[in-house]
Amino acid sequence: MCNLYRMRKATDEIAGLFRASAEPAANLGEEVYPGYPGLVVAEERVQAMTWGFPLAQTGKRGQAIKPKPINQARGDKLGTAFWRSSFQMRRCLVPFSAWAEPEGDKGAMTRTWCSLEQEDPFAVAGIWRPTVEWGKAFAVVMVDRPEPIVANHGRVPLILAREDWALWAGGDADAALGLCRPDTHRLVIDRTDAPWNAGRIAVSRS
Repeated sequence: MCNLYRMRKATDEIAGLFRASAEPAANLGEEVYPGYPGLVVAEERVQAMTWGFPLAQTGKRGQAIKPKPINQARGDKLGTAFWRSSFQMRRCLVPFSAWAEPEGDKGAMTRTWCSLEQEDPFAVAGIWRPTVEWGKAFAVVMVDRPEPIVANHGRVPLILAREDWALWAGGDADAALGLCRPDTHRLVIDRTDAPWNAGRIAVSRS
């Protein structure tokens, strides 16, 4: 599961690390939620995109309501109609400092943060597409983890080794699909007392 992540680095730092040009972007929150903007490296540029592909919804009376952001793409479902063209033609890298998992009893869940030791940021596999509703939007690719971090959450973001960045971003689709393997990274786990549904923190970066 991944419905919240942190990205602490500024745009120019990301551009330098990923050897990409940087597009001007408004200040972005340090914590990124579905439906909110995050930094993405796509087409050799660092860009701000909305996290989640919009899924049309209707209300009880059949009226159109705000789309739902679908922000996770399972690695074993990338060939389905909803994701196929984006996976084949528009893969990207999503810089993460850490991501959060909800842990605990329903109604009293807290945030457990997961990261890599001495890697901030690290690159997570993503796909993107242009949308009418939100402009460019991206989703994070999820893979299985043999030993779940928390109960009932057996999937984690697909963390890419540096030597695989170019393959994911611009290589052959079949070869990129081969990177969607179960995760075996040694993660740094930080269990906190912060409520899972705590308010969005207004820390910004540029």
